Parts: sequence; structure tokens; C-alpha cells
Amino acid sequence: MAEPAYVRIAAEYARRIRGGELPPGIQLPSYTEIAQQNGVSDIVVRKALELLQSQGLVRSVRRRGIFVADRPNLVRVSPERSFQNESDQQIQVERETEQIPATSELAEALGIPVGEEINHVITRATEDGRPVSISDTYHPLDVADTSGAAFLEETISDRLPTMTHADWLRTTPGDLVKTVHQRFLSTENRIIMISDVSYPRDRYDAFVFRMALSSLE
Repeated sequence: MAEPAYVRIAAEYARRIRGGELPPGIQLPSYTEIAQQNGVSDIVVRKALELLQSQGLVRSVRRRGIFVADRPNLVRVSPERSFQNESDQQIQVERETEQIPATSELAEALGIPVGEEINHVITRATEDGRPVSISDTYHPLDVADTSGAAFLEETISDRLPTMTHADWLRTTPGDLVKTVHQRFLSTENRIIMISDVSYPRDRYDAFVFRMALSSLE
């Protein structure tokens, strides 16, 4: 099924903004101009611009128009955030899975005995060859994915990265990164998965989180 026109228009502007074609502070064309360029109504254009605003990519200035934001926000719509439509550069995601014995810290978090085998998934993402994200995810062997999760708790902060994350993101020693610590819980409040995600601190201005856990597979 074809995507709605407003999503297509918003995605195109998002790619141009992320790719630097539309730099911070530049004014976008008027509603009428965008409508004429895309053969749609002003209502469709308004929905497209509202979507861009919800993603932190543009800002509205009263009586002046719509301008590209100084720095985009990070918008994640799934546990492992999607890079789709973020830029026109090639995004590559690699995952590596291994079984490891649970440390005391992981065992306590997951409510399992120390030393019990668990899955460790390392996810690395690059944009046109440049590292932009890395995560460590841990879950018991009897948990396949987040489909059994009813709740998601997140802690977002700027902090020193682990050595592995620092090496992947190529950060300068002592530099902070943006991190997201996630805990996925079942209806019985059992923690079925935990994840720590790191991003370069200067890549995003803020985090905007939107997710419907009931729709996750």
C-alpha cells in the first residue's frame, strides 16, 4: 500500500534536512508553494509540516513561516530506533549475537541466577561509513524478542560511554555521549530485556520517543 502523500512529503524534506541540503535556519517554501510542487492540498502540506515539527526538524515562527531547526531531535519509533528517512546517506545496521554467563549486575536486573546463560546482542549502525549508534541488549534464553513486553521504562542521559561504545563511536577520551537505558517488562513486571544505546552527543538536540508496545513483533 502506498504511503500517504503527507508522509512522502515529510520524508523528502527530512532527507534534505538531514543531508544538509536544507541547512539550519533556512526558511521552507510557503504552504501554497509546497502544495503546488507536490500536487496536493494545503491540508496535506499542513500535516506534513506538523510531522516534521513533531520530529524536531523544523520550527514555526509566527507570521514568518517554517524554518529548519538548529539541530534535529532524535525520534525513535521502535526499541531499536529506525534510521529510515533520517538522511539520504546509506545506513547500515549490523547485529552480533552471543551467549554469555550473566554477571551479578545482569542477573539482578533480569531476576536470574548469576552465571546463567543469556543472550547478548550488539547492534552497530553507521551512516555512510560513519558510526552513529551502538547498543548492548541482554535477555534470557527463553525470551525471543519484545513481543511479550507490556511496559517500557527508559532513562536518558549524557554520560561517559563504556570503552566498547567509545571505541565504536570514535569519541575523544572524556567526552560524553547520549545514552538510553531501556527496561522491557511483562504484565507481571518481570524484566524480560534490558538495553543500553549510545549516540554521539552532538548528533541530536533532544530525544522524542513514540512507541506502541502492543504493535511490536
